[in-house]
Amino acid sequence: MQVPLRQQWRVGRYILGQKLRGVKHYPLVLMLEPLFRCNLECAGCGKIEYPEEILDKRLSVAECLEAVDECGAPIVSIPGGEPLIHKDMPEIVAGIVARKKFVYLCTNALLLARKIDDYTPSPYLTFSIHLDGNREQHDRSVCREGVFDKAVEAIKIARDRGFRVTVNCTLFQDEDPAEVASFFDFVNGLGVEGVTVSPGYSYERAPRQDVFLRRNQSKSLFRQVFALGRARGANWRFNQSSLFLDFLAGNQAYECTPWSNPTRNVFGWQKPCYLLSDEGYARTFAELIATTPWDRYGTGRHPKCDNCMVHSGYEGTAVNDTFAHPLKALRVFLRGPRITGPMAPDPEPRRHEPAVAVPVPSSKSVG
Repeated sequence: MQVPLRQQWRVGRYILGQKLRGVKHYPLVLMLEPLFRCNLECAGCGKIEYPEEILDKRLSVAECLEAVDECGAPIVSIPGGEPLIHKDMPEIVAGIVARKKFVYLCTNALLLARKIDDYTPSPYLTFSIHLDGNREQHDRSVCREGVFDKAVEAIKIARDRGFRVTVNCTLFQDEDPAEVASFFDFVNGLGVEGVTVSPGYSYERAPRQDVFLRRNQSKSLFRQVFALGRARGANWRFNQSSLFLDFLAGNQAYECTPWSNPTRNVFGWQKPCYLLSDEGYARTFAELIATTPWDRYGTGRHPKCDNCMVHSGYEGTAVNDTFAHPLKALRVFLRGPRITGPMAPDPEPRRHEPAVAVPVPSSKSVG
């Protein structure tokens, strides 16, 4: 099962409307981050290292829904932290669904079986469950044994209850392409709607810095994985555009589109994107769009962006390219990503003066 036609139609209509109005900086997915607190301590996470007074902060229901209305994106992704810790999460989700926005509630699934009765199945609600590979790989990634099995059981429970379910997979250093391919086979067998896959981003606050892929490593890994899938005739389902997958395989020379996935968290509207946390914050979405120096960021422009190939920056670019070149997108969709031949060059370096790091707001300044 692919992304439902209802969602494809609603999102496509929204994008076309933005383009017809000549809007350049329009959001595609709101990254709504109502808390940083988590019940895991993953090696590659940049959120849980905040001090306790920040981890105890929460966005209220009103603040969350105000952000949804202010931004206007057709899709709302709720990461964290672990969103199911938030006591008002069912009310937040219900409010977003009532607005007919498509919600992806991202969770490590440790609490899902206990809390699933707090939610109602809807074509607008998807549980996006975190799985970074097979049992050994995932439990190593999240630094706790047994998490993989609990997540898989939660997927089955959610599917049985009639919920839409996807898997969110992040890949790191020393991945075995054959194991990744086998994991995609396994996930397909669970009957989930699709997989959102991406190389991990090297958060400065992450406890481990030796787990992240370099840009060329990411491209090589994805080519090998896609080649294995093609050789075995696999029909993997991804919750992403065909051109983004082609970009992961090194075939598209994309620059990131950071405004396509704006982030609202306990500090405000985060500049410029979900991944960089020390570039400052805006009080409103309009201020974020108007005051962020967008040309400063991206591969070749900012050192923290050089190895990034994350969907939150590049899926928006791929979607724009799909609208601009539909026949190219259709060819890639039908044939799959190219797995041989030269890779597309990275964008030429265009360094700007280094940005001044912005201190994390104090707990007194956080609402």
